[in-house]
Amino acid sequence: MLLLALDTATPAVTVALHDGTDVIASSSQVDARRHGELLLPAVDRVLTEAGLKLEAVTGIVVGTGPGPYTGLRVGLMTADTFGLALGVPVYGLCTLDGLAYAADIEKGPFVVATDARRKEVYWATYADSRTRLTGPAVDRPADIAERVAGLPAVGAGALLYPDTFPRAHEPEHVSAASLASLAAEKLAAGEELTAPRPLYLRRPDAQVPKNYKVVTPK
Repeated sequence: MLLLALDTATPAVTVALHDGTDVIASSSQVDARRHGELLLPAVDRVLTEAGLKLEAVTGIVVGTGPGPYTGLRVGLMTADTFGLALGVPVYGLCTLDGLAYAADIEKGPFVVATDARRKEVYWATYADSRTRLTGPAVDRPADIAERVAGLPAVGAGALLYPDTFPRAHEPEHVSAASLASLAAEKLAAGEELTAPRPLYLRRPDAQVPKNYKVVTPK
């Protein structure tokens, strides 16, 4: 097994290789505006670090969000392209699940929350680092304060709103290393992973203007 994992659902552009036993190379850069520019060089970097060619990859793992439309689709489209070019399966994993796994909290419940912008968070609750209880969903922190009161929390969204998440701590962003490790664990156990379909949870920012007038030639 050689899994290539990547995620662009958060400001982190993150890539990793997993050989079925351990992560053998990884790269993470935080830049919310350069997902498309940074992703492919990061893939080249981890392959070079591992001394492997892309053709050695046997499966692709991609974070499915939730996340902003533009950033999220960079990772998903890249994963689909690699899968088609190599003839290997592409597996999807919820980005929040990767953060929960990296948190390594054996006993919950706890919350994972990422920044959804517009003063909202993408969030989910977990029984432990491998078991999601609710979500993912997108809400204003104040609207979910009672539901998450007293729970430990991880993720950039939790760190942004300490009034709602007073017990927030790192990791701030997901790492492809965590996604790869979680995927390898699930595959080894015979679990079926989800399809690589985006969890947008809301419509993209780009909208057709209201009262748009269609102008046709005379």
